[in-house]
Amino acid sequence: MNFWQDKKVLVTGHTGFKGAWLCELLMGRGAIVSGIALPPENESSLFVQLNLENRMASTFADIRDAAALEHEVKAFAPDIVLHLAAQSLVRRSYRDPVGNWATNVMGTIHLLDALHRMDRPITAIIVTTDKVYENNEWAYSYRETDPLGGHDPYSASKAATELVSASWRRSFGGNLLKIATARAGNVIGGGDWAEDRLIPDIIRSLMSGNPIEIRNPLSTRPWQHVLDPLNGYLLLAERVHQTEDPSFQTAFNFGPEPADVFPVRGLVNSILECWSGTWIDASDPDAVHEAGRLSLSIDKARSELGWTPVWRFEQSIRQTIEWYRGVSEGADPVQFTQEQIVAFEGDK
Repeated sequence: MNFWQDKKVLVTGHTGFKGAWLCELLMGRGAIVSGIALPPENESSLFVQLNLENRMASTFADIRDAAALEHEVKAFAPDIVLHLAAQSLVRRSYRDPVGNWATNVMGTIHLLDALHRMDRPITAIIVTTDKVYENNEWAYSYRETDPLGGHDPYSASKAATELVSASWRRSFGGNLLKIATARAGNVIGGGDWAEDRLIPDIIRSLMSGNPIEIRNPLSTRPWQHVLDPLNGYLLLAERVHQTEDPSFQTAFNFGPEPADVFPVRGLVNSILECWSGTWIDASDPDAVHEAGRLSLSIDKARSELGWTPVWRFEQSIRQTIEWYRGVSEGADPVQFTQEQIVAFEGDK
C-alpha cells in the first residue's frame, strides 16, 4: 500500500465507470491523481456522483487532440500512467467506426508519443479488453500468447492498440518508458450508467419496474467486480515500476475464476435473486455481430504477479446490487464506494 503514497498518477478516461472507481482506489492509497478525459456523458455518471471534479485534478480533453494531450502530460509529469480512455461500446463502434479507431488507436499513439518525449522514468499500463483475441467461439480460455484479432470495429481497434503498445515498447521503451498492457473481462459494479451496456440497462429496467430486455441471453462472458481488475492493474504497475525485469513489460489477462464464467441469462437470474423483477428474451437475428463466448486464462497473472480474484461471482453481484439500491435509497455515493473498497481490501 505504501508504494502509491505521493506517487503522481495520470488516469486517462477518469470520467468513465472504471476510471472513476480507479481514481477513488488510488486516492485511498495516497496517490496524487490527475485525470484526462472527455466530459462525463450525463449527470448520473459515477464521476459526477463521486464529485471527482472537485476532489482531484481533472482536465476535459480529447485524446485525439495530440497537442492538448501532450500539454497536460508535460504539465503533470506523472510517475505512472493508467490509460483507460477509449471508445468502449461494441454497437457504437459500428455506428462510428472512424471515431472508434481514431480514439482507441491514434489516441493511444498520441499518449505514448507524449510520454516518450518526457525523457523521464514513466510506467504506462495500457488497458485493452478480453475482446482483443481472434475469437473462435470455443470453450478454451484465451492466453496472452494467443493470436490477436477482432470481428467488430471495437475489438479490432483494441487488438491494434495491443500491437501499437508492443511496437512502442520495442522501439522506444527501456529504462525510462516502461509499457505493459492489461486485458480484462466484463466488469460489473455500482455506478455504471453507460448506454447500451448490460448492467446499466438491467438497473434502469428494475428501477422503472419494466421487464429487462436481454439481447444475447446465451452469450457467455467472464464476469468480475470492477475492483478485481483494477487491483490487478495497480499490482502490475507496481511490478513494472519497481523492476527492470522485461517479463513484466508484456500483456496480462485479468479475469475471474473459470467457474465464474456465466451466460448472460445466468447473470440476470442472479441479479433477480437480489432485486425482484422479470426479463424477456429480446434477441434480434439481424443485430450486429457480437462475440458469443469469451473466457480468459489468468494463469500468468496468478503465477507472475501473485494476483488472484478477490470477489467471486455471487459476491460481485451482491456488492453491485447493494451499491445501486443503497444509493437509490439516499446513501452517499462517495461513502458507499469507499466502504466497498475497504471491504474489498479487507478480503484480499
